[in-house]
Amino acid sequence: MDYQQHNYRLFFLFVAVMLTLAGCAPRMQKPLQICPGAESVDDVLSVLVAQSQDAVSLKANGKCLARFYDTDGAKHKENFLIKLWFNPPAHIRLHGNVAFNPRGIDLGSNESEYWLAMKPKEIGNSYFWGRWDDGVSFWGLKISPRILLEAVGIIEVDDRENWSLSNEGTFDVLTERDEVGSIIKKIYTYNCDRRVRKIEYFGDNEQIAVILELNEYRDIYKGASVPRVIKVISFNGDGTEDSFRITLDSIRRQDFSAKLHKALFTRPEPKGFKHVGRIIAGEVVEQRQK
Repeated sequence: MDYQQHNYRLFFLFVAVMLTLAGCAPRMQKPLQICPGAESVDDVLSVLVAQSQDAVSLKANGKCLARFYDTDGAKHKENFLIKLWFNPPAHIRLHGNVAFNPRGIDLGSNESEYWLAMKPKEIGNSYFWGRWDDGVSFWGLKISPRILLEAVGIIEVDDRENWSLSNEGTFDVLTERDEVGSIIKKIYTYNCDRRVRKIEYFGDNEQIAVILELNEYRDIYKGASVPRVIKVISFNGDGTEDSFRITLDSIRRQDFSAKLHKALFTRPEPKGFKHVGRIIAGEVVEQRQK
């Protein structure tokens, strides 16, 4: 092969590679349309309350891409299938098939309790649980049942006097503050459809501790809708972050029989876990196994 033929082959190989990379490049998303913003806090809060009341029971299948650090500081990446059940307003259950265990991740809640169990050693081999009336903590858990409930439409709205409204381009932004004026939460609703697109949860010193991102809403039944893409990003105190990106491939209404409801939404016993902790007033109290 002469020098000129060799150069031609290299040129065509380069073109083929560039065309392949171009085909794999992410598509540019269209900018969101800007609509008139809400006029008052009550306007937005009333919509959120109505959406929570319109929520319907459902079952969904999908997948999750998780990136997180274990207790030893090692970074992990897991891509696994999930099953999700939801019966408003307080009952939710998620099973993640990790390391050939269909319940490698088991997250759930009912009207009185919530829990997160992670079985394989790669993701902690730990079991955490708490009671709603003991105070809810979003921190310390890789993914919180309270946040997942808000992702599927159950937004908690307490005293309306604690909320303020601002308009930021395509979003109406609700800010919740505590008794001393510190920011607790920010809710971003798209001002063209009033659906929640992002929630920021704040920890100490008004630093963002968790971000919830919601996209690609699907209508389920008579105005009730659920985001097909749910992403939870948790910021750790050491500068690292954990993230769970859930993509729901099928979502449908689900009526729960009494037997199925009990099976899904009863907290499982913490058997076979290395660590068991109860969350009380935001603190994890280590418990001995029976």
